[in-house]
Amino acid sequence: MPDCLIIQPIHAAGLERLRAGGVTPRFATAPDMATVARELPGCVAAITRSAGLDAAAMRAAPSLRVIANHGVGTNEIDLMEAAALGILAIFTPTANARSVAEHAVALTLALARKVIPADAAVRGLDWRLRYEAQMMELHGRTLGLAGFGTIGRMVGAMARNGFGMKLLVFSPGVSNAVLVEAGAERAPTLQALLSRADVVSLHRPLRPDTRHMIDAAALTCMQPHALLVNTARGALIDGQALAAALRAGTIAGAAIDVFETEPAPATDPILGAPNTVLAPHIGGVTEQAMRETALQCAAQILDVLAGRRPPHLVQPEIWDRRRMETAA
Repeated sequence: MPDCLIIQPIHAAGLERLRAGGVTPRFATAPDMATVARELPGCVAAITRSAGLDAAAMRAAPSLRVIANHGVGTNEIDLMEAAALGILAIFTPTANARSVAEHAVALTLALARKVIPADAAVRGLDWRLRYEAQMMELHGRTLGLAGFGTIGRMVGAMARNGFGMKLLVFSPGVSNAVLVEAGAERAPTLQALLSRADVVSLHRPLRPDTRHMIDAAALTCMQPHALLVNTARGALIDGQALAAALRAGTIAGAAIDVFETEPAPATDPILGAPNTVLAPHIGGVTEQAMRETALQCAAQILDVLAGRRPPHLVQPEIWDRRRMETAA
């Protein structure tokens, strides 16, 4: 039976699906790339999460035919090397979308209603917060969505239908018809969105043109009472600039689920910034999402090994020149 290296833990349902399809899961002893490079040889497939997969590990595994990315973002996989070697990469663009969208809304509410300071106040027997805190009611406020893909649209629908928020969208590739159907207004530029939104939620992919899209200059465009929420990619935000803006009161608060380096090091400036809600990249970590994501990874691996084209190829152009057989 062929082996699949599980670089980071996945839901048991995915493991069961692999075994049922004739593939044996093999578990990495650690997710660092040096360890993976030692343990990947002999495997025809790998499933990775935030650890990704680097070029050295791929070159060490001549039998590797497919890399399954457990989630949407593939930034940590060396896709250029995978393409050069004929190794397919698949991903799961919809499996955890609703869970991430709900998390973005939860973080927004936690910021707007100061849930974490309120919890600390009660535990400290200090009820002054109810007289002193400035909280935000979301109804009638403007939600600025930077990015309007699957998750952004779900967040917008929840905010509009559940809270009566107005939607303002910066997403150059989205058609006017999609915005009209969602009841959203287009922001012509990111700066226009930041200057008008009461809450800004980030949903853009990480690319060279979006890295640190929220920098010191962008933060000065936001309103002093505005809140920033990031459940997309940590490197969309310049962490030093955000921490400085929070300390200066340039914006009122930020909720961060993703960090430029994960796990976030003790030196990450966001950890010491005021008026924040922080989470360890758990947007897609619900029972339902984890199960579906693992199942989609397993199913697509089995598709590739059976010669069937999987539904979610990261680089479809590689299909016709993919690695077909296990190398000796």
